[in-house]
Amino acid sequence: MSEYSGIILAGGDGTRLAPLTRRLAGDERPKQFCRLIGDDTLLQQTRRRARVLIAPERLLTVVTRHHERFYLPALADAPPRSIIAQPENRGTAPAVLYAVSRLATMAPADPVVMLPSDHHVSDDAAFMARVECALEAVGSRPEVIVLLGIAPDRPEVEYGWIEPAELILGRWSWPIYRVRRFWEKPSRPIAERLEAAGCLWNCFVVVARPSTLEQLIRRATPELSEAFAPLRARLGTLWEEETARAVYGRLPSTDLSRHVFQVCAERLAVLPMSGVGWTDLGDPARVHEAQARLRWQPARA
Repeated sequence: MSEYSGIILAGGDGTRLAPLTRRLAGDERPKQFCRLIGDDTLLQQTRRRARVLIAPERLLTVVTRHHERFYLPALADAPPRSIIAQPENRGTAPAVLYAVSRLATMAPADPVVMLPSDHHVSDDAAFMARVECALEAVGSRPEVIVLLGIAPDRPEVEYGWIEPAELILGRWSWPIYRVRRFWEKPSRPIAERLEAAGCLWNCFVVVARPSTLEQLIRRATPELSEAFAPLRARLGTLWEEETARAVYGRLPSTDLSRHVFQVCAERLAVLPMSGVGWTDLGDPARVHEAQARLRWQPARA
């Protein structure tokens, strides 16, 4: 298996889906620990997808401590050091920063793919083939951060959009472009214009070197990077958990897409992906639409 690393983001609280997941599961588990589509939970599906390319010891899963009763059984087969338990959920930027800081002590130079745990993908092999292409591109161009962009089939106003710029020349299987601009949850007329102009949905799958991702976060949110310094210094020690509690207790919620990628779009690239079904299951309407389309009737608790 190639020397790649992976980060699965599984620390979210899933508040928008809480009424639905509560009805399905009978408890307060967030969506990533639920069977919304298929016989496996969303987290199980994401781990299976990641392990097409990533060895178990190189696949980090970021969770949040108050979900412990859900993630411990779900990750029973994961190496202990591959589980990053945040004291609290403070958004995606701290989750990613914690994970890349851990990777800096394990595999600092190897490309990493970041995967959210609330997506449905129609074809894992085809999806991960695109991820592998992005990993190869980052291996030869370590300064590049590649996002996967989904070819849209409608003017969706609840997704972020990526406007591609010029082609990046290189010997890889699919074209990769510079990013001109991000459009976060545009109005319907703008979304229609973006779709017509060949823009892409941001599926928040990110491929980069850990150090490059860390540098981008430091550039966009220096106060977050500075707040993490005590935790970075105590990674792997007896004081890591206590320090994480102190650091997270002072952190504001910071979103990687909005607070980092949008303000540093010129540092990013995008690999367009078509021919693979993809759905973000963060919204009840999209969950119901995907279940109906796939003729899946989930069992209730």
